[in-house]
Amino acid sequence: MDDLDLADWRERVARLYLSDVDLAGFRAGRDELFASHPQSAIPPDERPAFQGLRYFPANPEAVAEAPVRPATGGLDIDTGGPDGVVHYRRVGIADTPWGPLTLWWIEAYGGGLFVPFRDGTAGPRTYGGGRYLTDTVKGTFGRGLVLLGTDRVRLDFNYAYNPSCAYDDRWACPLAPEENRLVPPIEAGELNYK
Repeated sequence: MDDLDLADWRERVARLYLSDVDLAGFRAGRDELFASHPQSAIPPDERPAFQGLRYFPANPEAVAEAPVRPATGGLDIDTGGPDGVVHYRRVGIADTPWGPLTLWWIEAYGGGLFVPFRDGTAGPRTYGGGRYLTDTVKGTFGRGLVLLGTDRVRLDFNYAYNPSCAYDDRWACPLAPEENRLVPPIEAGELNYK
């Protein structure tokens, strides 16, 4: 049943991301999923005491539109887990107010847009390995990153979230590559779990 649980998790995540709830409703929906779903990244023994994820307050200054310029090349990341080496292809570079941010395409069956990043909050306030703006393979459409055609995006770091490995070592996660390390702190989105 693990596969069906995973399919259900991804469907629920996609429905939440595509829903019309505001930021507070979105965060409450995530908390409910993390507290109760069998595929939650929260360790099972911690779920009964789970009080919800922690976030920066909503920050309108963490929302920006950015032009996207073409990019080429790829990156291979060894997950150290059953996924083995995952191949990513650069599809564009968004010139954001915080610095350039590479948009990646996951080169696997079905593919998907993936935007990991690390910023100046990493370590003391947010997960040290970085956070994600979108991973469409996991159903995170239309909140952290919205395509505005083929040469422009809207970024909303209020929807930045931790990878699964931030909650439990049983997960293996691709982290932000060097080129997606932004120097300024972006005080928006999810904070450290603990």
